[in-house]
Amino acid sequence: MKSSVMSFPNRGKWGNSNWRGNASGHVYKDIFEQIKPQVFVDPMVGSGTSVEVAQEMGIEAHGLDLHQGFNAIRHSILEKVGKESCLVLSHPPYGGMIVYSGNVWGCEAHPDDLSRCIDDNDFHEKMQLVMLNQRTATRPGGYYGTIIGDWRRGGVYTSYQAEIIARLPRDELASVIIKTQHNCVSDARSYGHMALPRIMHEYVLIFQKKAKPVLVLLKQMACEQQARLNGTWKTILQNVLMMMGGKAEMKSIYEKVAENAPERLSLNVHWREKVRQTLNSNPKFFASDERGIWCLA
Repeated sequence: MKSSVMSFPNRGKWGNSNWRGNASGHVYKDIFEQIKPQVFVDPMVGSGTSVEVAQEMGIEAHGLDLHQGFNAIRHSILEKVGKESCLVLSHPPYGGMIVYSGNVWGCEAHPDDLSRCIDDNDFHEKMQLVMLNQRTATRPGGYYGTIIGDWRRGGVYTSYQAEIIARLPRDELASVIIKTQHNCVSDARSYGHMALPRIMHEYVLIFQKKAKPVLVLLKQMACEQQARLNGTWKTILQNVLMMMGGKAEMKSIYEKVAENAPERLSLNVHWREKVRQTLNSNPKFFASDERGIWCLA
C-alpha cells in the first residue's frame, strides 16, 4: 500500500469467487503488509477471503458473520474474540445492491442484515454502531476500519463513506484509500446516456484508536456533531442574508429561512429560536445596528 489508490483486477485464490461482493484478496494482503497486525478480526467475513489471506501471512485471524450467527449490531466483537485486536476491518453490504439474507445465504430475511435496511438513515445509524463496536474491540494504537463505496439510484447520490467519517471521532481518521472496483455485475449493463460518470470505486477507511475513556469519546463525538450543526446554521443564515442584499428585518429572515430550509426544519417549533441564537452568538459574521435589523458583518 504505497499510495492512496489501489487496483487489483484479479481477486486472487482466496475465498469463494461465487460469493457476490467479495473484495480482492490482494486488497487485504496490501493492508496487512502495511499495518502488520498480529491479531486481525473481520466481523463481516463473507466467504472468508480476508481470514484466508491473514492466516497465509501468519496473522492470528478471526472471521465473524451474520450468516454464522454473529450479529455486529447486537453482539460484542471484543467478547466474542476474547482479546483486543490490532486491526478490525469490515466490508459491509450497503444500499441493497446485493441482498444477502434470504438470497445469498439463508431462507429468510434477517432484520439486522445491513443489505436490508429500510433506508439510508437506518443504514447510517446501524453502521455507526458497528464501527464503534469495532473500535471497542481494537487495542489503543491499533486500527479499525471498513471497505465501503457510494451509490447512485433514482438520481440520488449517497456517500456512505462520507457519513461514516462524519459520525466517528475526527482525530482518529488515519487514512482514506481509493479502491478501484473490477468485474462488477453492472459492468455488463447498458445505462444509455449518463450525464455523470458511473461509480467504479470503493473506499478503505482506516481509523487509529486513541486511548480515551468511553465518556470522553462520547462527549467528543457529541461536541463535534453540535459544532457541525451550528456551522450549518451559520452558513444557512449567511446565504439567506446574501440573497437579501446583505441586510434584512428579522421577520423577512424568518420567511426566507422557512422558504429555503428543508421541510423537517421548517416544521421544528424551535427553529426561530435557533436563528436568533445563531445571529447573536456569531458577531464575526452577523451584526445588528438597528433593533430587529440584521446584516452581514
